[in-house]
Amino acid sequence: MGLGNAGAIVILVAISMFGIGMANKNFSSDWNGNWNHTAGWPHGQWNADQTSKRIVVGGSENWHFGFNYTDWAIRNGPFYLNDTLVFKFDPPNDTTFPHSVYLLPNFWSFQNCDLRRAKKIAQVTQGRGEGFEFVLKRWQPYYFACGERNGFHCKTGMMKFAVWPFFR
Repeated sequence: MGLGNAGAIVILVAISMFGIGMANKNFSSDWNGNWNHTAGWPHGQWNADQTSKRIVVGGSENWHFGFNYTDWAIRNGPFYLNDTLVFKFDPPNDTTFPHSVYLLPNFWSFQNCDLRRAKKIAQVTQGRGEGFEFVLKRWQPYYFACGERNGFHCKTGMMKFAVWPFFR
């Protein structure tokens, strides 16, 4: 009994993520080939200058209809465990559309903007001021989308993106 295509893809992604995560470690060697693992996994300590970041989703554009957040996530990555994503958006009024933030359960739901099993993590009023904050606490893919108008903002307004945080 084999893994099948889905299992092979999961293993390939996991190996790639591990390799990229390890590339961010501070391994070095001297000219004699002696490796210094004191700052890296698995022997080292947390490097105090590597702190989590507070990242505004969309940068100065914030969270709004018609901005390509998938492209933004690719250009602004990588993201790391314990980074905080901040969703800033105007509360609904006569001149703005309401926005929310949903966490989608899987890639298929993300790709199709299917909100049936999604979890609403920010209401339309939570984006004002300092915004709604979401901490990337687990090493897993996160799929975000605006769920307003039954997924129209996700499908047509490009208000969706995915991240898989790396280890520091």
